[in-house]
Amino acid sequence: MENIDGYLMKYTNLVTGWQYRFFVLNNETGVLEYFVNEQSRPQKPRGMLPLAGAVISPSDEDSHTFTVNAISGEQYKLRATDAKERQHWVSRLQICTQHHTEAMGKSNPPPKSRSYSMASQGSGSSPMSLRRPSQNPAALFGWSQVNKGSSLYSSKRSLLPDHLMDAREMMTQAQGQHRDLIQSIEGLPPAPGFSPLDQDLLMLKATSMATMNCLNECLHILHLQQVARQRGSLGAPTIEWLEPKLPDILKNGSSSLGSFAPGGGPLEGGGVELSSPESCSFSGEQEDIDAEDEAEDSFTDKEEDLGAVEEERSIILHLLSQLKLGMDLTRVVLPTFILEKRSLLEMYADFMSHPDLFVTITDGSSPEDRMVRFVEYYLTSFHEGRKGAIAKKPYNPIIGETFHCSWKVPRRPEASKEPSQGTSDPAASQEPYQVRFVAEQVSHHPPVSGFYAECQERRMCVNTHVWTKSKFMGMSIGVSMMGEGCLYLMEHDEEYTFTLPCAYARSILTVPWVELGGKVNINCAKSGYSAVITFQTKPFYGGKLHKVTGEVKHNGTNAVVCRVQGEWNGALEFSYANGETRTVDVPKLPVSKKSVRPIEKQGPTESRRLWQHVTEALRQKDTEKATEHKRMLEERQRAEERHRAETETAWRTRHFDREGEGWVYHKPLWKASAPKS
Repeated sequence: MENIDGYLMKYTNLVTGWQYRFFVLNNETGVLEYFVNEQSRPQKPRGMLPLAGAVISPSDEDSHTFTVNAISGEQYKLRATDAKERQHWVSRLQICTQHHTEAMGKSNPPPKSRSYSMASQGSGSSPMSLRRPSQNPAALFGWSQVNKGSSLYSSKRSLLPDHLMDAREMMTQAQGQHRDLIQSIEGLPPAPGFSPLDQDLLMLKATSMATMNCLNECLHILHLQQVARQRGSLGAPTIEWLEPKLPDILKNGSSSLGSFAPGGGPLEGGGVELSSPESCSFSGEQEDIDAEDEAEDSFTDKEEDLGAVEEERSIILHLLSQLKLGMDLTRVVLPTFILEKRSLLEMYADFMSHPDLFVTITDGSSPEDRMVRFVEYYLTSFHEGRKGAIAKKPYNPIIGETFHCSWKVPRRPEASKEPSQGTSDPAASQEPYQVRFVAEQVSHHPPVSGFYAECQERRMCVNTHVWTKSKFMGMSIGVSMMGEGCLYLMEHDEEYTFTLPCAYARSILTVPWVELGGKVNINCAKSGYSAVITFQTKPFYGGKLHKVTGEVKHNGTNAVVCRVQGEWNGALEFSYANGETRTVDVPKLPVSKKSVRPIEKQGPTESRRLWQHVTEALRQKDTEKATEHKRMLEERQRAEERHRAETETAWRTRHFDREGEGWVYHKPLWKASAPKS
């Protein structure tokens, strides 16, 4: 087979980033080489990877990127110019890899058997063995050595994807030892120093379980690779094992767009609505939203805090074993038991749960008063949006997902004396104000949400785009809310730009809890007033939880007109320049229920209809079923994304348009025609 060569982009490091390099695939030697450019090809290559035993993986972050993972652990992250070129390189690399992997297995049989004994790994007189008996599990529970002549090591077949029998036998033996360990720990008598609830023994149980789960997943991946290779030949490679297994409803050419038939799969008794990946029928189409169909929200489920996560600790440890400090968690699948029963888009809507404070911002008699009112609304929005400090995570919206709702806000007596501009009917002035909200997931990589709210009667609206970026921080997970919002008060021709704080999930191995942190800025260029708000994270020793401080000042004179301090989910004290103070008890503020259309009248990509089966399973505390429904939705998203890449079809949003680095609602109030007199 002839060699192939060409330019690819190679990711070097965070500083240098992506660089064009000239790559050569040498099929005869089974090596992937690269040079600075084609002219330097006669020289020594800048780098090379042996492909025997390597894994070639197309990335799910886009349709151009793929990785080459050598058996030595070295990795090349590469990017082609388009999806077609990526597929060409991946196919040829996999053919070469398979050929040389099989050749390596034939010429290098497995080494002779060895004895494995956990008890022999440390001397009985070592300081560690004398520390406490519970730290030598092999001696304590009497694990025996594996005989050299056992059938486990008698096979001479190579441990390759085509010959997994040895690995399966070793897994069976390891699972037996794992069960013996658990039974031995749980069977310990309640004596001092040997309690089954000893912290070291609990950690040993969790670590053993996490290790077995991880090994089982690795074996499953190898099995999928074996099946894929058996189906294909060297001349017709397949990469099915690299992609999630899809139900028939998602396969190309399927005409079925309805629910799964009862008894036809793991989701028996419940139908998950999945559209055909090649149709992408909802891309760019406008939704038909009838406000008359909306009714006061009847969703009354209260989120329970996670409490102690002892039962799920093995799952968390398994997850942590795959993470590194600072690692981006955007594409990491988190366990289902930590999920809230709502989408992230609905969480953004719940930030508007005090619409009475929102609509009165424009009532401020001066620019200073309006800035202070906005700061008050801003600080009181997080308690209901975050459901206090409950350490649960909303569903990650899929691209194209939307959420619609509204609130009715009674008019205050002083506000109803004079009809708002554009209201010709005196009777209509007594009707409550209506605040409408729409959110859309406009991007998948990176995950960007756009949301917009308006009150036409008060001639005010707010437009925000948020890109969430999660990071692993050891015993915590940090979520950065990147992006910007803007409040428009058309009556005063003022715009207030603002940012959002970070969120942190703390103590993820014990009793998880959430806090906000970071500095946010609110600024009104026209009036010259600004606010700086600091969400303070709790120090390691001492200090208060959920503390927030802020000040409002006039930029021209640098005079502070208002200071605020307290807790964002507790009491907030506002101190004014004239010496007056005012306290707002956030948990006691009235919460307005939003109005939402019933699920049967929602579109297939609206949040509550889209996630209804996951939500129902969580209500029933059936995490296994919830996980299966969630997996199906995520696989549909991947299938549709692959289809768009293959057909070179760009994603089209419904309600938001890209403007520079942000996203703006396509029919904002400030662009609407002037109200009729």
